[in-house]
Amino acid sequence: MVRKAAVMTVSNGSYLQGQPNGRLPSMDSRQPQEKVVLKKKVTLLRGISIIIGTIIGAGIFISPKGILKNTGSVGMSLTVWTACGILSLFGALCYAELGTCIKKSGGHYTYILEAFGPLPAFVRVWVELLVIRPAATAVISLAFGRYILEPFFMQCEIPELAIKLITAVGITLVMVLNSTSVSWSARIQIFLTFCKLVAILIIIVPGVIQLIKGETQHFRNAFSGNDASIMGLPLAFYSGMYAYSGWFYLNFVTEEVENPEKNIPLAICISMIIVTVGYVLTNVAYFTTISAGELLLSKAVAVTFAERLMGSFSLAVPVFVALSCFGSMNGGIFAVSRNQTIKSLLHSEFLLQHPLTMIMLFSGDLYSLLNFLSFARWLFIGLVVAGLIYLRYKRPDMPRPFKVPLFIPALFSFTCLFMVALSLYSDPVNTGIGFAITLTGVPAYYLFIVWDKKPKWFRKLLGKSPGVLVYILCRVYCPIV
Repeated sequence: MVRKAAVMTVSNGSYLQGQPNGRLPSMDSRQPQEKVVLKKKVTLLRGISIIIGTIIGAGIFISPKGILKNTGSVGMSLTVWTACGILSLFGALCYAELGTCIKKSGGHYTYILEAFGPLPAFVRVWVELLVIRPAATAVISLAFGRYILEPFFMQCEIPELAIKLITAVGITLVMVLNSTSVSWSARIQIFLTFCKLVAILIIIVPGVIQLIKGETQHFRNAFSGNDASIMGLPLAFYSGMYAYSGWFYLNFVTEEVENPEKNIPLAICISMIIVTVGYVLTNVAYFTTISAGELLLSKAVAVTFAERLMGSFSLAVPVFVALSCFGSMNGGIFAVSRNQTIKSLLHSEFLLQHPLTMIMLFSGDLYSLLNFLSFARWLFIGLVVAGLIYLRYKRPDMPRPFKVPLFIPALFSFTCLFMVALSLYSDPVNTGIGFAITLTGVPAYYLFIVWDKKPKWFRKLLGKSPGVLVYILCRVYCPIV
């Protein structure tokens, strides 16, 4: 049963503790008697490694086809890759301002709670649990399943059922590992992070060598091809921003960063420049060897590239890419396990996330799932940054050690919200389902949080059931999003 706590009123009007009457908890007030101060162990170099390590993963092997398909030409696809890198830098700088002026844990949830109150904050948690996290795991896992099977099906098409079955095994393995031994999961993650970097380098280095040799035929008339449509733009945006997602994770350890006012912005700028250059070079490497048409026909672009260029060594590429995807799967689930303080919530994580992920895995393909989760993800990230602008006017006296020019949050939030709205026309089925599930968070808020005269049988059900309702309530009162 969720414990009721006294509501604390403060001068700035923020919500600090949770009650069923519509108030949600702030992350820094669950222990009002003692404040635990974390040691500042995250240096500038460690901050850079955190951001780069969380961004680089499956996205660079999933997104090239999605971006090219929705832009129509090599030149436009490289432009979108660069634009998404710059936009991600803008978003990260906005989160840097929020992280240095709102020094509370919780990330997106806390920022929305401070700016707009408990209802949108609850809905953000709701869609994180029901849409974003399981769909993101399914997307990464499908990439893992395809690449891990590639060495066994080099001469023929991989059956889709085989991909989904091996994917289901991989998801189950990762979730069981994180539910039983967080320490082993952390040890494995170090090795998998190394595999991520190897997977990128064994594509970039040969590609640069090809470029030096003058293999530029696929860059001639780079902007010719199928005309880019404005309706395809949001789907290209979703693919590109998916590859860069992860830039906000440094905000979850703001309290541990040395000299955060200086090191957080520096870490963000340096790491985003490195990642953007790396991603653009990876795509340039692809086009030194394969044409735009061949990339669109490829089921696994890194494998197609390796087969053309590396001969017998090409077998190593799908292995390293699969391990990179597995590292992204493990890292996402490990991040949740690392922050849990109640062991029973780890079992709730498995009980809810595993079946939801399985449902999404067997009901959709990689790109439909990507559009489905991206609607909710970028809707709320755009809302968070819009909240930064709102807080500038609502609370002008709030200390802001780091402050971005106003045009940066304005451009970022407008782009996110515009692309989200436009995607309802570009892919009405998948984004429409995401929108509908998001709307269900509103009645759920009034049912679980506002309604304080719940009948005895309903409270008993919440107290004993290991299912969805208890899980949602536990996570709202102990949010790790």
